[in-house]
Amino acid sequence: MQPILQAKNLRFCYDFGVPALDGVSLDVHAGERIAVLGPNGAGKSTFFLCLNGVLVPESGQLLLHGKPVDKKARKMLCEQVGIVFQNADDQIIASTVAAEVSFGPMNLRLPRNEVARRVDHALDYMDLQAFRARPPHDLSGGEKKRVSIADILAMESEIILLDEPAASLDPAGEERLEHVLARLSDEGCTLLISTHDMDFAFRWATRVVVFADGKILADGTPQAVFGDAAVLRQAHLRRPLLMEVWDALRTRSLVPLDATCPTTVEGLEQLLGEK
Repeated sequence: MQPILQAKNLRFCYDFGVPALDGVSLDVHAGERIAVLGPNGAGKSTFFLCLNGVLVPESGQLLLHGKPVDKKARKMLCEQVGIVFQNADDQIIASTVAAEVSFGPMNLRLPRNEVARRVDHALDYMDLQAFRARPPHDLSGGEKKRVSIADILAMESEIILLDEPAASLDPAGEERLEHVLARLSDEGCTLLISTHDMDFAFRWATRVVVFADGKILADGTPQAVFGDAAVLRQAHLRRPLLMEVWDALRTRSLVPLDATCPTTVEGLEQLLGEK
């Protein structure tokens, strides 16, 4: 199956000259849930901005549905690859929540009734109808995050990039976010999430990509990547807590030696119940 989006040998440098991306290649397929990991400064945010078209790589190529993204196709890239910034205030510009969520669809020059439909759908999706007339800058951090996600939902992008989406959320907000992500995934949306939460990445992702020094250090299943001690050491990542518990159970022969560590607590409980 052809990838939706392909990055081929992307390179990007900021003014200080050190490559933020140094030959990064990645294929993104429909429906994937990709966790993008790595220390601060590894190139994750820069990579997202290149995928979305905010930044233009100095060299390399992006392909959308197999077609090279040139200057003419960059508008299509911005429409089909939405990005939710880590800091919601960097994304929010309008005076009301409804105006904010309508901004993207209006820029697509869609009919007024289609813009209204998309705004209502996005506000319903993120439980924001009661806030539609409120100034977004008066909202809490978690509410602003919901508005920034609604912005992208209204664009109906094929791929959504979320840069540290849980950064300003309390536990209830994190739970709400995971529910939204699960719903989006069930509906066929392709998701890439940059995160420092190893436990979330382990239970949520179908694929884990690790960045270090502007390059991709590892790309594989959560079990494979988190099971590679050398990768974790080089990228300064810790193992998920569930894997630590799993090892403790294995040393006590409480789980089958040939079994694979489940990615969720529910999966572990089921396996222990079977044993």
